[in-house]
Amino acid sequence: MSRQLAETLILLGGCVHFCILIASALVPRLLDWRTNLAPLQPFLRRLFWVYGAFIVLTIVCFGLLSVGHAKELVEGTPLARGVCVFIAIFWIARLGVQFFVFDARPFLTKWWIRLGYHGLTVIFTLLPVPYVLVAVGWVK
Repeated sequence: MSRQLAETLILLGGCVHFCILIASALVPRLLDWRTNLAPLQPFLRRLFWVYGAFIVLTIVCFGLLSVGHAKELVEGTPLARGVCVFIAIFWIARLGVQFFVFDARPFLTKWWIRLGYHGLTVIFTLLPVPYVLVAVGWVK
């Protein structure tokens, strides 16, 4: 793969990270976190929100790194490859959790929620690809 194509794909990946945040912003309302987390002790309720905030922060950083440093990420330095490996592992693990840990069926009650869920599955499947290609050195 050419450097220019790799850079474009990483830049696009960065933009996709920001699009994922739009879906993430809808999750607390769609899953009715206020009601569903209310029975938990306050510490556990806050812990849940804090974990969510850290995941959002991580995705924001992935997007910023990809958009702001796409050229540097495709240069193939050890640091660039390490960043790409981390981003790829994050999304591959997220996809694995979706398939093997989560059972979202009870929440897929409307056609547009099902469409969004399956759309995100496609995104989670494709998003790691450019990062993997850069990480393994398939950029010429």
